[in-house]
Amino acid sequence: MAKILLNKSNFFHNLAVCSDQAGGKEKVSIVLKDNAYGHGLLEIAQMAQEFGITKAVVRTVKEAQKIETFFTQILILADIPTTTLAHSFHITINSLEDIDKMGAGANIAIKVDTGMHRHGILPQELEACIYGAYRKELNIKSVFMHHRSADTLSSEYFWQKDLFKGIVEDSKKICAKLNLPEIAFHSSNSSALFRNNNFSEEYCRIGIAAYGYLENKSPLKVPNLKPVLSLHASKISTRVLSSGQRVGYGGTFTAKEDMSISTYDIGYADGFMRIDPSVNFTVKGGESLLGRVSMDNISVSGQSDEICLFDDVKELANINNTISYEILTSLSADIKRQIVED
Repeated sequence: MAKILLNKSNFFHNLAVCSDQAGGKEKVSIVLKDNAYGHGLLEIAQMAQEFGITKAVVRTVKEAQKIETFFTQILILADIPTTTLAHSFHITINSLEDIDKMGAGANIAIKVDTGMHRHGILPQELEACIYGAYRKELNIKSVFMHHRSADTLSSEYFWQKDLFKGIVEDSKKICAKLNLPEIAFHSSNSSALFRNNNFSEEYCRIGIAAYGYLENKSPLKVPNLKPVLSLHASKISTRVLSSGQRVGYGGTFTAKEDMSISTYDIGYADGFMRIDPSVNFTVKGGESLLGRVSMDNISVSGQSDEICLFDDVKELANINNTISYEILTSLSADIKRQIVED
């Protein structure tokens, strides 16, 4: 059966790099949304806890409930609960309307739109949001933002950073008026973290860097990270393809001579994206992908019982003119994940 191997040593290496940059494990919150970027929610949560990470970020309440025993704080980005939640859950307020949907006593994190323009309250709505949360008896745990251009060298990174600095100052003043407890402030994603020589926020939110990748463009710093995930497939059958015979849908590959080929148990239904048949894609070990990727199968030259399709997704991302995130998060949750030491 197809499987995903998760390299624990590489994962711990990446967490150590991020922790050192942030100033300690307690300043790292690992992003586990969308099945931990395709790596496996429970598997990654287990390893992160073992390393010493105590904070996590997810997309939904359902994700948070699956990992609530692993972390002391879980930020939920895009889901409003309908029932009472664990005290460790912090619900993101993405609009003023969200305040009215929350039950008294809930822990919240206020997201401010500093330029991404997807969601989050507007800066001029900050006071109304904090007062609204106060009247609703909600516990404001943090105020945060998200960078839109931290991976490129442009003025936008500094513009958003300066805007958030004002948000922090205003938040502190408003909370002081209401005699509210101190709250945390966080803005740095993976790319932004490595643009800070002296990281000073309460914590950062580390996503893709934890899994071994960073999209920072030169001349920005790219740390020494190691990919965590490798994708493997098992052989279904082997046959001899005679000279002139074609294989797969559309017969896009034609054998120039008699050759052995094998079919493996993975396809685009499993998240292994279709590749232009004109591209010479080779799996680890040098065997070539032949013809089109099917829904459940691929054909490859050779007779290996098992093949590794990739242990670094960047090449495949380049071939498909996309980013590592898209391929990794597309991997089916039904593929077995296995943690390996090295």
